[in-house]
Amino acid sequence: MASSSPIVYSSTLLLSLALIFIFAPEILPSQNPFFSPHDDHDDLALFNKALRSASSVHGRGHRRLRISRLATKNPTPKIAFLFLTNSNLTFAPLWDRFLRGHAHLYNIYVHSDPFSAVQIFPPPFESHLIPSKKTERASPSLIAAERRLLARAILDDPFNLYFALISQHCVPLHSFPFLYRSLLGENPLRAFTSQPRHRSFIEILSDDPNLPERYAARGDGVMLPEVPFEEFRVGSQFFVLAKRHALLVLADRKLWRKFRLKCLNLDSCYPEEHYFPTLLSMADPEGCSRFTLTNVNWTGSFDGHPYTYEAAEISAGLVRRLRRSNSSYPYFFARKFSPECLPPLMDIAEDVIFRD
Repeated sequence: MASSSPIVYSSTLLLSLALIFIFAPEILPSQNPFFSPHDDHDDLALFNKALRSASSVHGRGHRRLRISRLATKNPTPKIAFLFLTNSNLTFAPLWDRFLRGHAHLYNIYVHSDPFSAVQIFPPPFESHLIPSKKTERASPSLIAAERRLLARAILDDPFNLYFALISQHCVPLHSFPFLYRSLLGENPLRAFTSQPRHRSFIEILSDDPNLPERYAARGDGVMLPEVPFEEFRVGSQFFVLAKRHALLVLADRKLWRKFRLKCLNLDSCYPEEHYFPTLLSMADPEGCSRFTLTNVNWTGSFDGHPYTYEAAEISAGLVRRLRRSNSSYPYFFARKFSPECLPPLMDIAEDVIFRD
């Protein structure tokens, strides 16, 4: 018996370590107060389900996008509008007018913080709320919310080919037909068959003077080796992603393990402005425009929030100025607008905003 004791002790130790590894996440506090192991597990299951629904395996296990046109005789490519909010959707009447008459060309998905005081969603947002979780600034919860929106949109409709992230303070600057033609063209079949060449419209910057502080927000060297500083990027939170890049985001595990970590320096912590630009810049830099389609005015910004337009500033001239871009595309959306801007925006909607 004495000779077998070391074996017994070793086996017991190994079993104990295995049990600790398995159950520690349930017993010990999470590294991030907004992410329990249960939440991560739920999200992972959702993302895997979305990936399976959008792809098929061919040959030696290579994954290839399923071309949705094979599933129906009359496919219609669509744009998925992903609304991320923690307050009332004040500009719902303007979005309703923007989308009216084009129900077969778009879908809406809303992620609303369940801990916020959001009232009943008005048209066209009713019945479009996805299962949502708490979101908080300076935490990776916003990244997770955006990934949930992408996953739900992919699961819901295989004909969603572009995914536009929108905030509750955002308004359209053009008509829906103008946006649709700009992204998907006039030929539905070509829109489907050209998916591998669809570009994503996401701002990707490498020369921001605040990059060193933001890179070190979780601690010195924490992002290594997955994210070297030379690969770290920043950009606007609001994007328009092609489906192939939306799937790439859902498939990512490596970078998420780093970006989900809690920041030590909250003043330099903006995970949602770094995760998507960094991931897509590392994975497919040539497939991204490197500019956003959402105009944001950072002049006079305060506490990380952009300039907010007030009702007295709304005019045809403002809309035309907000459309102007240095890229090959004009801006399609703009933020941030105060709730009082709704009446004057509605007044000029038909004659200015939706007249391209």
